[in-house]
Amino acid sequence: MTAAPAALSAVASALPPGFHLVAFESVGSTMDEARRLAEEGAADGTAVWAGEQTAGRGRQGRGWTSPRGNLYVTLLLRPQGSALAAAQLGFAAGLALAEALQPLVPNVALTLKWPNDLLANGAKAAGMLLESRAQGDRVDWLLIGMGVNLAAAPAPGETPYRAASIAAEAGRAVTPEELLPRLLERFAHWRGLLDTQGFAPLRRAWVARAAGLGGPITARLPRATLSGLFWDLDQDGALVLQADDGQRQRITAADVFFG
Repeated sequence: MTAAPAALSAVASALPPGFHLVAFESVGSTMDEARRLAEEGAADGTAVWAGEQTAGRGRQGRGWTSPRGNLYVTLLLRPQGSALAAAQLGFAAGLALAEALQPLVPNVALTLKWPNDLLANGAKAAGMLLESRAQGDRVDWLLIGMGVNLAAAPAPGETPYRAASIAAEAGRAVTPEELLPRLLERFAHWRGLLDTQGFAPLRRAWVARAAGLGGPITARLPRATLSGLFWDLDQDGALVLQADDGQRQRITAADVFFG
């Protein structure tokens, strides 16, 4: 890791109960390492953290630039429930990231872009990738990979939308060591609420930070492109798009663009 041993020890000791850290100086992908650990029987709450990724990736296999100074972490979870409930943990992770980061950068507008991006002043500052293995409707393990542009963002042209670093937007540095314990504490909070109260409280909090709600969007699905208004987030976490003719459609997976 980029952190000194003492700093690593401090991060590990600051994690909330139920989490433990597996740290690498450099790794191909924290998702790949977490998957390997999941298949070997690693426990719920394993957090795989790397100072650098050499083969990071985003949604749909896209490459993810992974320079040092950013946060790269994958959570290994073993949720006791349905595939739908497991997928809703992605919303818990996005909300947790926004809440963990906001007090450190109060001058930056942090919003959530459906389904799994964090925006800083309207530009992408973090992305998430979910992967799971299920047997029937029972999820054996769930991985939530997060890449947060703390120090550096992809170069212009590497993404189809504007990307930003927290350092550039906030005018101050936030380190992975500073953010990670806060992130896991907020994730534990929202996971606990999801377990005890269902998706409703998480949905309300997520919608309060939703980017583009009520505005025009384009949703690119595998076999169609739909345009309309981002009408709502439904009770399961699907995006509700209202077309020009007033018809509303639930979208469970798509690339979404504003405007």
